[in-house]
Amino acid sequence: MSSLTSLLLNSNNFTGELPETFARLTTLKTFRIGDNNFTGKIPGFIFQNWTNLKDIRIVASGLSGPVPDIGPSGNLESIMITDLIGVESTFPRLSNLSKTKNLTLSSCNIIGKLPTSLENMSELDILDLSFSKLSGEIEISLPEVRQLFLTGNMFTGAIPQWILSTNKKIDLSYNNFISTGDVDDCQKSGLNLFASTSRINNSGVVSCMGNLNCPVEPLHNLYINCGGKEETINNITYQADSDPAGPSRFYRSTIYWAFSSTGIFLDDGTEKDVLVLENNQLSSSIGQLYINARLSPSSLTYYAFCLHNATYNVSLHFAEIQVTDGKNYSSLGRRIFDVYIQGKRELKDFNIKDEAGGAGKPILKNFTANVSDGTLEIRLQWTGKGTTVIPVRGVYGPLISAISVVDPYYKPPSESGGGISAVAKVGIVAAAAFATFLLVVGILWWSGCLRRRSTLERDLKGIELRTGSFTLRQIKDATNNFDAANKIGEGGFGPVYKGILADGKEIAVKQLSARSKQGSREFVTEIGMISALQRPHLVKLYGCCIEGNQLMLIYEYLENNSLARALFGPEEFQLTLD
Repeated sequence: MSSLTSLLLNSNNFTGELPETFARLTTLKTFRIGDNNFTGKIPGFIFQNWTNLKDIRIVASGLSGPVPDIGPSGNLESIMITDLIGVESTFPRLSNLSKTKNLTLSSCNIIGKLPTSLENMSELDILDLSFSKLSGEIEISLPEVRQLFLTGNMFTGAIPQWILSTNKKIDLSYNNFISTGDVDDCQKSGLNLFASTSRINNSGVVSCMGNLNCPVEPLHNLYINCGGKEETINNITYQADSDPAGPSRFYRSTIYWAFSSTGIFLDDGTEKDVLVLENNQLSSSIGQLYINARLSPSSLTYYAFCLHNATYNVSLHFAEIQVTDGKNYSSLGRRIFDVYIQGKRELKDFNIKDEAGGAGKPILKNFTANVSDGTLEIRLQWTGKGTTVIPVRGVYGPLISAISVVDPYYKPPSESGGGISAVAKVGIVAAAAFATFLLVVGILWWSGCLRRRSTLERDLKGIELRTGSFTLRQIKDATNNFDAANKIGEGGFGPVYKGILADGKEIAVKQLSARSKQGSREFVTEIGMISALQRPHLVKLYGCCIEGNQLMLIYEYLENNSLARALFGPEEFQLTLD
């Protein structure tokens, strides 16, 4: 192939080292091998032999560092090398890059200071050195660079004045500078300074946010509709998050949360990236919470503050609304990213569509997070994996639909504002227990009478008023009409199905038999018992469905089956107890 000009091997499953014979492809102008499983180091012949090269992209290729010295080709316009594995190395030597407009060396384990050779790249427009290990003070000046990303390094000292006074797009988040000047909201024009300095007294609070103005009573929960307007679902209000964002954007809400977004889509062909997605065609199938989402080309952080110090249940809502299903070319798109909570990576190579079982389907990922300094940090980061041009150019990067943060042990004070005495509490509990007892005994007495099947719904219709009420249509939609694929067990009184409600909440549906008095009695007994017992470590009863001859109990869905199986089941499922 002595005349080959383009070699594009992106998003395959290639392994092994790049062949040495590639050194003879001296006519190449474009070379891209991202999203693969190659091994070995980046061959030196790429920059030494391929003197006609204009565009090179080695993005999450599987290759290891260090980045070889770049030169002597004088034709290179775009260099993108990211997510190298292997040892740390110093900045590569740069020479004869007078035509280079884009230089991206992200997550390449590069240590040391910024080299002065960067100042010689007269045409440089985009410089992305994010998530490396660069350190020291910034002693060079790059006033002509239009977009500069130094996110996630270890730079120290003062932020140079040429950066503080610029109106260019510059992201310095996640560094160790000693000062942000007079900036007190982490954003100055196009400059993002979120977490760019050491934290206040190691407290975890971001210094550039200034006065947090926290309420007297700390927050115990937080709900955000990422990329969408305010929505109220099941009496829970998800706050609006519709800021359009940008390449280096910090946004602070008035309700004790903020986000930081960094990065650009290089190939989408537009000057301004679209970072808020909307797909109204899916509203009837997945609910209002999922038709919008926030997107980021590189890194997206949600930061909550003024929280009560406690252990929280953190739920991240996802739905793939950009990549499609089907058997056509567009369905081959794969969005892959990592998720960090409080600095710990909780999800690696997360693919929304694969996890949810298809595009346009909601999925909820649940975590626990300890808050000890009043702040919570949730970060999503693209690491170069997945496709980048399907269904169109610039479709990649982390995407999220909504966030729920809940303190499960918090009990709101009474509306009257006064406390309840211990004696009153005992009286209330006793009265509630007695009332429940009378209710259950009464219903059991009536359920023992002989009657026709057609009277069952009438006789039990009042029960759902004491719990949540669901329609048969809701349950059919949630379980895909009781699809066998969603069946997760079989109890003594009927099958159990997994389902997902319109708001994304996962449920377990126990379908009880209505063909005998025994089934009715057990149905009533279970409602009475579970309704009277509310503990954080007991499965929650959301409600029931009584329609025709259908009797169903709707529980919260728990991943790990039953306590009985954990204690006495097959050995591979048993808990190891000391």
